[in-house]
Order: sequence, then C-alpha cells, then structure tokens
Amino acid sequence: MSLARKLWADNADWAQRILAHPFVRGLGDGSLPPESFRRYVAQDAYFLEAFARAYAYCLAQSTARPDLHAFAGLIAGVMDELKLHAGYAERWNADLSGVTPSPATRAYTDFLIEVARLGGIGVTTAAMTPCMRLYAFLGRELARGEVAPLYAEWVRTYAAPEFEALAATLEGLLDWHATDTPAVRNAYRRAMELEYGFFDANL
Repeated sequence: MSLARKLWADNADWAQRILAHPFVRGLGDGSLPPESFRRYVAQDAYFLEAFARAYAYCLAQSTARPDLHAFAGLIAGVMDELKLHAGYAERWNADLSGVTPSPATRAYTDFLIEVARLGGIGVTTAAMTPCMRLYAFLGRELARGEVAPLYAEWVRTYAAPEFEALAATLEGLLDWHATDTPAVRNAYRRAMELEYGFFDANL
C-alpha cells in the first residue's frame, strides 16, 4: 500500500465524521442554509489563496522537472476553484473582497503556510493532501445519492474525474517525496482535524 493510501486509511475516522457533518449532508440534500454557504464560499476563497501559496513553496523547492510541471498544474487547479468561487459569489451575493478569516480558517491557513515555510516537500504535501483527497471523497459519496439542485454544482465539481486527477497527482507527489515519519503522520492528521473544524465553523 502506498503511503498516501495508508495515511488516508489511517484517518478514515475523520473522513467519516466529516461526511456525516450537518454542513456536508446539507450540501447533498439542499438543507444547508444559504447564509452558511455564502459564509463558506468567502472563507474557502481565503483558504484557497493560502493553499496556492503553499503549493508555490513546494514549487520553489522542487528540483526535478516533473515536480515543476506537477505543482504548476496543481496551482492552476486552485485558480480554477477560485474562478468557481467567484461565480458562486456573484450568484449568492457573497463578498470575496477583504474577507476576515474566522478562527478556524486562520488556524488552517497558518498551519499550511508554517509547514510549507519550515518543512520540506514531503511534510508539506502530507499537510495538503487531506484537503484534496477529502473533497474528492465527499463529492463522490454525495453523488452516490440523490443530490438536491441547490448545491449540485458543488457536488459535481468535486465528484468530477478532473478533480480526482488533481487529488491523485498530489498523492503521487506525497508518495515520491515523503517517508512514513511522525512528522508526516502528524501533519496529515492535523489537516483532517482542521478540515472538520472548517466545515463546523461555517455551519
């Protein structure tokens, strides 16, 4: 079993807790209050900018040409997500300018940037992979059932093969650069905990 798969399996408890969270279930069945989604869109846009910067740290540390292409492609994927959020903001009347991060958002972004700044590519990819793999998992799991129209675009986006490919690319980088150490394991699990906190704070 690859390290990425092992880490995901070892953190399946958090994945299931997040899937069962009322925010996530509300995305699937349409019961999530619109105000919660507007708040989430603004906070997630702020988070995604930090996520792109963490990728940029990895890009700057890369020395192999395949890594340069891979991290550049992942940054492009974040930019596509930000365009999606801009579309949400326009339709849902959410203000993405001058977002004040909530404590949960700030905790997550500070964690990512600190790991990216001080750690190597291996630990940084361990801190970033849970977000990508989790969203692909949530999209796929929600898409298995009947999805209410209200947030169907969100579900389709993260259930799409294109997003799965991005998650798999990051997992490949994790497998290539990381080793099974306490630092890597702790970074992965901390990110899963912060993912739960992020959804919970935006309910």
